[in-house]
Amino acid sequence: MALLDDLNWRYATKKYDSNKKISAEKVTKILEAARLAPSSYGLQPVRVVSISNQELKEKMVPVAWNQQIIADCSHVLVFAAWDQYTSERVNDIFDYTTSERDIPKGTAFGSRSEQVANSQIEMEAYDALQDTKRQACIAFGMAIAQAAELKVDTTPMGGFDNEDLDKLLGLDAKGLKSVYLLAMGYRNSEDDWLVNLKKVRKPMEEFVIEIN
Repeated sequence: MALLDDLNWRYATKKYDSNKKISAEKVTKILEAARLAPSSYGLQPVRVVSISNQELKEKMVPVAWNQQIIADCSHVLVFAAWDQYTSERVNDIFDYTTSERDIPKGTAFGSRSEQVANSQIEMEAYDALQDTKRQACIAFGMAIAQAAELKVDTTPMGGFDNEDLDKLLGLDAKGLKSVYLLAMGYRNSEDDWLVNLKKVRKPMEEFVIEIN
């Protein structure tokens, strides 16, 4: 029940204590949880930008629709996705996989390796980006759960100008598109209007559709 207790503890923090910083050890664990997230064919078409620089966080505030929590929190994680699949990207990952597993190059998925690679490489640009964005969301959720286990507060954020953020962080040059922001730090319980309100979710019988 530990994970469920942690998830019940967490909430979308609305006010951070700007004087409290997350230790490097905890940030590393949160990033590791995101890194270990599952992805299609193990391609990991996701990158995470970890930002603690105060000047940069303040520059991000107007990009994030003037949400002050960006400046007040300890760290901001930017979850970004590949803008497309390319032969180089896909084959680099598959070659790395075979190297790590000490198996012949080109056999990451046995006799299906070329077919699997082509299924990604041949995706239309729009479809590929939608696919990589969905996978970024998996890593995003893993990071949130790990932060909760470490009693680090988080605020998942989709409210920002993606294009402006990509320019600010130079993501375009890396072939990446921002998907979500995750503000992290420690709650300011005295000034956060949400901290003591009951956590509300749909009851299980409405949330789950059972087919037996």
